[in-house]
Amino acid sequence: MIDSSMNKRLWKQIVEAKIRNQSSLLDKLGMVGANLKPLYSNVNFGDTDNREGAAARIYWKTLFGKEFSREREGNAPNNMLNYGYAVLRSAVVRALIGSGLNPSFGIFHRNRYNPMPLADDIMEPFRPFVDEIVIDIFRNGETSLTKEIKTRLVNVLSCDTRYGDIRRPLQVGLSMTTASLGKCYLNKEKTLFFPKLE
Repeated sequence: MIDSSMNKRLWKQIVEAKIRNQSSLLDKLGMVGANLKPLYSNVNFGDTDNREGAAARIYWKTLFGKEFSREREGNAPNNMLNYGYAVLRSAVVRALIGSGLNPSFGIFHRNRYNPMPLADDIMEPFRPFVDEIVIDIFRNGETSLTKEIKTRLVNVLSCDTRYGDIRRPLQVGLSMTTASLGKCYLNKEKTLFFPKLE
């Protein structure tokens, strides 16, 4: 049984990594990612004051404009984000199972209608890799989820990720992250291994 203090520690790390990657993506696109630095630099144990939500409000408006609202059924580019996240989530599930972990036991996400909350937890810092592809597509005026757009979004699994001095395709990187989670659960490590978006 995983104790709640471990889950709070792990969730803090997940939120920090997610906001840091959001900040890096904004910087990479010539936007002001530094606005998110105070949020990822001061995440509480368990993110009790919801730095993740505060960062999201700034991030989405900066990335897609003040009129954008991130909604499951919302206007484009929500359709592309949803598809890309579904691809990512499936890959995270495979990586978790490959690392001997049960995706049905979440760190933060819990919902009796969600059979794989752990995948939703672990995918969070990887979302900006999908966002980078979507913003590029959207800036080119695409709003429909065509076969070509779906192919580009599936290719997120092949994009380069950096883990310290190691570079790996995202799909391989996911296995590195899930393996580090397994070590945390076995008390062999205290820190999750996430990539930094460059």
